[in-house]
Amino acid sequence: MAATPSKMLPLGTPAPDFALPEVTSGKSVRLADFPAGQPLLVMFVCRHCPFVVHVQRELARLGRDYQGRAGMVAISANDAQAYPDDAPASLAAMAAEQGFVFPLCHDESQATARAYGAACTPDFFLFDAARRLAYRGQLDDSRPGNGRPVTGHDLRAALDALLAGQPVSPEQRPSLGCNIKWRG
Repeated sequence: MAATPSKMLPLGTPAPDFALPEVTSGKSVRLADFPAGQPLLVMFVCRHCPFVVHVQRELARLGRDYQGRAGMVAISANDAQAYPDDAPASLAAMAAEQGFVFPLCHDESQATARAYGAACTPDFFLFDAARRLAYRGQLDDSRPGNGRPVTGHDLRAALDALLAGQPVSPEQRPSLGCNIKWRG
């Protein structure tokens, strides 16, 4: 299984705006929909990638654990024609199966993924209350087959720091996953 690292966008980068359909309701989800004054986690995921499958239960736990304290949104930008598991109906089934309490959106044009500099699934971008990038990198050091437990340690430490009004550690390791399946 080939692994692609995240690009490690510069810290302090402002959150790019977006408006994407949520896969279970079809309603548009926008950056402005998330509460001001709270951190915002933007996650790029898909349904078929073994790296995402490996961590999807932890993503659901993150959503429950930080609900009401941090905004969260998951986005799938894979070419759904070439990868039908990443089509909206399949993604809606994934959200229901996993019990996601955050919106899962489909980025059909792939413009949002490009604006964020997303490279892989999963890819995580955590913004502070001012919507400046405070963390980008791995969920934790667990990977399919490496025997380490999925804990969300790295991302949880960054979320906890922001919620406590503390700086996020600048020591951040790239996420690793399947490359985003770009069209054409």
